[in-house]
Amino acid sequence: MFDQFTTDPYSFDEVTSSPITPVTPSQDVLRLGRLLPRSIYLGCASWNFPGWKGIVWGETSGVEDLTKRGLTAYCKHPVLRAVGIDWSFFGTLNEMSYAAMANQVDENFRFLIKAPQSVTDAVKRDPKGRFRSLNQDFLDLHAAMHEFVYPVINGLGENAGPLVFQLSPIPRPLLPTQAECYSYIDRIAQFFADLPKEVEGEQPIYAVEVRTLSIYTKRLLNALRPSGVRLVVGVHPSMPDVIRQTAALRYYEDPDAQGEDWKMKGPLVVRWSLNPIQRHGVAKMTYAPFNKIVHPDPATRSGIVHLLDIAQKSNQKSFVITNNKAEGCAPLTMIEIARDVVNKLSSEKDAQLDPRTL
Repeated sequence: MFDQFTTDPYSFDEVTSSPITPVTPSQDVLRLGRLLPRSIYLGCASWNFPGWKGIVWGETSGVEDLTKRGLTAYCKHPVLRAVGIDWSFFGTLNEMSYAAMANQVDENFRFLIKAPQSVTDAVKRDPKGRFRSLNQDFLDLHAAMHEFVYPVINGLGENAGPLVFQLSPIPRPLLPTQAECYSYIDRIAQFFADLPKEVEGEQPIYAVEVRTLSIYTKRLLNALRPSGVRLVVGVHPSMPDVIRQTAALRYYEDPDAQGEDWKMKGPLVVRWSLNPIQRHGVAKMTYAPFNKIVHPDPATRSGIVHLLDIAQKSNQKSFVITNNKAEGCAPLTMIEIARDVVNKLSSEKDAQLDPRTL
């Protein structure tokens, strides 16, 4: 059922029919998994990478059909409590496809799922991403529900994490004036206001990632706020940096908040897609087979850990999904973020016990 999505040349460069087995975690990774708060869900944007042998898969593990059979081993990793389903952006998946994935993981595991491009892109594009025609299904509620929300909730059930609507960049010719910008903002806000708060007994976590900077404004945030949709912090060269997006999230949560004294009113959703110094195609070639960190980005890590700290102090869940193209190896990036979170919590606990602070 996933065959049409397994065209990545690096996904099947080493084929063996041996069983897919999880790596035996080091004591360090076991410790991180034990100390990482249960409300924090860290994960990778996908899981079908043979290069993760010794990191996610066992040293003698098979790597055949990772897409179909790898989740059972992936979810055993102490730090990886979530995973992204990115290919749903390029084509709709049915309820049975989602259920097959849910059946491979335990009840505490979560999926971050991207809505199909057919409802999140204002235009239809040619194979190179260029404008072809207007998309009549853009933000169509019926299409979004029947092609995405219902299959996800019915298939994944309690394993469903954030349902992410990545709104692709709107071509500039469609936004020639302020009036057109305002019109798109109103349309986006109305769409999220109309999404049902409860589906089949579950309360979906809707999240939006806005890739059009000309409408990523206070007006948009004010319009979205009543719907309760979560604002995705998207780490990507086309987006503002983490510091600016953190400021936007703070304003979204509380327009009157100043400095660091603010609380999140819903789950934190972060997607770290691409290293700012790389382009997508170049990063793929540079980082393959994705078995080591090539370009560490401590500044972005620090910004994400800061957001995780605010979410913890706000008693909110957090979902952070990272791509291999962020630093070179998504699981290792997640391990380092887990380490930074655990160290920060330990430092704060030590400070509370310091007699000089009593």
